Amino acid sequence: MSVVPIITLNNGQTIPQLGFGVFQIEPDKTADAVKTALDIGYRHIDTAEMYGNEKQVGEGIRNSGLDRGEVFVTSKLNNGFHEPGDAHKAFEASLRDLGTDYVDLFLIHWPLPTRYDGDFVSTWKVLEEFARDGRARSIGVSNFQPAHLERLAEETDTVPAVNQIEVHPYFVNENARTASRDNAIAVEAWSPIAQGKVLDDPAIEKIALAAGKSTAQVVLRWHIQRGDIIFPKSVTPDRVKANFDIFDFELSGDDVDAITALDRGEEGRTGPNPDTFDMIPD
Repeated sequence: MSVVPIITLNNGQTIPQLGFGVFQIEPDKTADAVKTALDIGYRHIDTAEMYGNEKQVGEGIRNSGLDRGEVFVTSKLNNGFHEPGDAHKAFEASLRDLGTDYVDLFLIHWPLPTRYDGDFVSTWKVLEEFARDGRARSIGVSNFQPAHLERLAEETDTVPAVNQIEVHPYFVNENARTASRDNAIAVEAWSPIAQGKVLDDPAIEKIALAAGKSTAQVVLRWHIQRGDIIFPKSVTPDRVKANFDIFDFELSGDDVDAITALDRGEEGRTGPNPDTFDMIPD
């Protein structure tokens, strides 16, 4: 079994650098997908209230036969519950659905600077309460831009443990990535293969051919060597296993640089811009 590197967060807690994501996995397929991932060797599951499958994530963990303490579980606050009272209720619902009395990491999913009078600070202070009472071992943010991180630093007491942001070869998102790392905030890269858009890139195909690996494995390895935390998603067992088998080879420095050079800036972004995104699910 591959040994997944462990990253120590700024609060002393640890997180596996490779995890399994359940974004866009249908609830009726989630429990089996999670159990498959855990059987393969994953010990880090990333979900969110917005994904609608927290209950099935909990089911998959229980079905695996693993102790709760062996699995690092992340969830995220839904966009419609930023008001402090709503955030408390939503977090408690997440714990119930997951079937646990704590999560290893809880995030503000989006900053929503055009909603709630631009106030994500009061929401963050609620997450600080969850950290203090131990129901969230670590707290962090997702999709926060440098200015959002700066505001938290100025107005609150806790530095986020992680910032989960879109990062992949076509959108390296270096401003947000650097602002996070400069403040000892670990970077988690969502959409690590750009929803598959990078997998046919000739530069990546050339590196994959030389390494005897798939293009997906090469891109995931690129993330790992740059120090970011990733959680690729698939419901295909062979692909879930392949995504885990990325620790028996290394990319050269030139290969890492060549993949990074594929950056397209804002044109490469596959998801919404956090400065304007304001969707609240029905």
